Formats: sequence, structure tokens, C-alpha cells
Amino acid sequence: MGCVHGKCCCGEHTSSDDGSTDYRETGFVRSHRKNILAQRSLKRAPVPSHNFILEYTFFTQRGYYPDSPDKENQDSFCISTNLQGNPNVHFFGVYDGHGQLGSQCSNFVKERLVEKLVNDPAFLEDPVQAYNSAFLATNQELRSSNEIDDSMSGTTAITVLVIGDTLYVANVGDSRAVLAVKDGNRIVAEDLSSDQTPFRKDEYERVKLCGARVLSVDQVEGLKDPDIQSWGDEESRGGDPPRLWVPNGMYPGTAFTRSIGDSLAETIGVTALPEVKTFQLTPDHLFFVVASDGIFEFLTSQTVIDMSGTFRVGSDDINVGAVLNSRTGTPEIPAAHESDVHRSVRTSFSELHSDQPEASVMGPVHSAECPRPIE
Repeated sequence: MGCVHGKCCCGEHTSSDDGSTDYRETGFVRSHRKNILAQRSLKRAPVPSHNFILEYTFFTQRGYYPDSPDKENQDSFCISTNLQGNPNVHFFGVYDGHGQLGSQCSNFVKERLVEKLVNDPAFLEDPVQAYNSAFLATNQELRSSNEIDDSMSGTTAITVLVIGDTLYVANVGDSRAVLAVKDGNRIVAEDLSSDQTPFRKDEYERVKLCGARVLSVDQVEGLKDPDIQSWGDEESRGGDPPRLWVPNGMYPGTAFTRSIGDSLAETIGVTALPEVKTFQLTPDHLFFVVASDGIFEFLTSQTVIDMSGTFRVGSDDINVGAVLNSRTGTPEIPAAHESDVHRSVRTSFSELHSDQPEASVMGPVHSAECPRPIE
């Protein structure tokens, strides 16, 4: 959940001299519905060191805003393969902008973050440290930009770095990455990231120590008792989540506790330092989905995985459409037909009619809404 106050992006496809491929919102098609961008087919990125193939696609559309039909989609994404010319290293990122200049913020981070990550001398030796440095340096560069005022605007960032059979997941904000795990005849969702919101006790306590008031919109407007510091859990939160406010003002009202940008919110504890988690892949790990909260505000992680896993080939074979992995030497798990992939992504997610912009990058693997004052 980003900012209630606050362009469709679908990346530029470039190929560098080292053979790497960058998708920063191109290689896309515009759907019959306004502001829907989706890739027509699967793209493939072999990982020769561990004998499997990543297949990936993307989808993004503006949320359903009946009162603001021309509202921009502030989400963007970046897919960059063969980083540093290495066929075993690939990057996927989704950025959910918020605030008046949210689109500019998300596009700025889309361009800068992966570049800073790749250019870090510790990139392959210590990806966690490289991630921390890249996020903080990108935040500082955005802060110093003469073109973008990030005082009340910013972006969340959820990214997955694939190095061989290891995933490094770095997150700031409330977008999410989810892994599909084969468990017998079921596909079970495993969160690769943890939403950073005041619903989390550790994040709540951290920002409170930094001086933030944590209240829902109804509480800050005097409609509910502000002394009741309990809002249930994130899955059943309804439409009035806890937000962050300065001690004596009605701003910024962010529903997340970490982001890139948001310089005013930084004074009350919002930070660009990511949480980085590491996951070792196994043959039971089928695919992952990286998406903004325009998806996860309305659907659980398991529902997203179930929707992605509805396309199957044969009675026992698993075909998860846009997110199925085709592992070299594993013909019993065939890849989806490309027309099915595009259709499954388009129909499943475009019919949500959510009131949030959304972007998702789906990649198989082997082995926000801000307060009313900021609109």
C-alpha cells in the first residue's frame, strides 16, 4: 500500500557489448484496455552453471480509478540478464512509485539501482553488501536530483538477483516477491520478502523510536480513538491501515516504513536500507512472482501462486503459464505455449479492477497508497 496521494512503464530493451539484455519496459504490447502493458511471449535466460533455464514475462497496468480516468500508472520495472556478461547472473525489479512525482521516482530508481549494484566491486563476492550500498546510494542520488523533488514522493522497490542457484531478494516497502514450491501434488507459496509496514511489530517500534506517530487516517482525523494502537493483521486490515505521521502535522501518511525517496518521511524513520534475504534453490522451487502491492493488497501470496499455476500440460505435469521454468534435461515439466502465457497473465491480473497501479515480473526458477493530503 503506497500513497493515496500521489505512466505506464514497460521497459527499454537494450543489448550491451557484453551480451547482457536489459528490459526497462520495452519489448511490450499495449492491450485493448488503456494503460495495460504486457509482453507477448516468454523470454529465456539460461543459467549454464546449474543446468536450468529462466523463463520470464511481465505485465503492468494502471489501477482502476473511476474518479481519475487519466491517472498515471506510477509502477515501473527492470529486467536485466547476463549482468557483467555473466550468463549465470540475472536481475528482476519492480518499483511502485507514490506521491505527486511517484512516476519520476520509480523510473529514476529503475535506471539507477541495477547500475549501481552491478558496478559495485563487491557485487559477486558479497551481494548483500552490494545491495545495501546500491539502495542507499540510489536514495542519496535521488535526494540530490535537481529534477525530482522527493520530499513527498518516492518509490518502493522489490528486487530479485539470481546468481547461479541462489536468489538474493532485496526489499524496501510493501511490494513483494513470492516463490512457488512444489509440495506433493500442491504448489505452495513461500514469501521471499516481508512487507515493511506498521503492521510489523519490529518496524512499528523502530519508526516510533524515530518520532513517528502511527495512526490510521480515521484516527488522525479524530474519527477513531488514537490511543488504540491495534489494527489487526495485514491480511484483514481493510481499507484504513496504520500510517506514519510527523509529530505535529498531517503528513506524510505513508503506509510503509521503508522506501527510496520520501525525504520528509525519512525524518521519522522511513529508510532506504533494504532487507536482503538469501534463498538456495532446489528442484522443488518452480517459479517466483515479483509484484507491487497493487496485486498483493487484494490477493494473498497463495492466491497469486494459484492463479499463476492454473495452466498445466498433461495430468501430472505442472505448467504455470507465464512463470514456468523449463529446466535443461527435465522434459517432464514442459514450458507453456507462449500464447497461453500472454493470455493467462492478461486475463488473470487485468480483471482485478484494483484501485492501485500494479506491475509484476514473473520468472520461473529451477533448480502505495499515501494519505489524503499527498494525492
